[in-house]
Amino acid sequence: MEQSDKIYIRDLQVRCIIGIEPEERREKQDILVNIILYTDCSIPGRTDNINNALDYKKVKKTILKSIESSSFYLIEKLAEEIATICLSFEKVKGATITIDKPGVLRFARSVAVEITRMKK
Repeated sequence: MEQSDKIYIRDLQVRCIIGIEPEERREKQDILVNIILYTDCSIPGRTDNINNALDYKKVKKTILKSIESSSFYLIEKLAEEIATICLSFEKVKGATITIDKPGVLRFARSVAVEITRMKK
């Protein structure tokens, strides 16, 4: 991965339908999303101009709109969906998505999946 500039969206709390068990399909659950957006920060860093920067607020809003109305069975699928949304933004070269599903396993704080996807 040649791009080393990153923007982090940390600990985004979202409620959605996620899981395969019948009780998981009835009511929304809390999940935690962490996102690393690989982008070029050199131009906005030099110009101090918002028009040259990635609009991470718009990225977040687009993700929330999609997730809150979703009903995936697997957190792997949810992670792929979020990565696809991130990559749809012109200034995003790649994204690492981590989804935590708290309380799903007894004696464990959470179960998490992490994926990294890059534009081809």
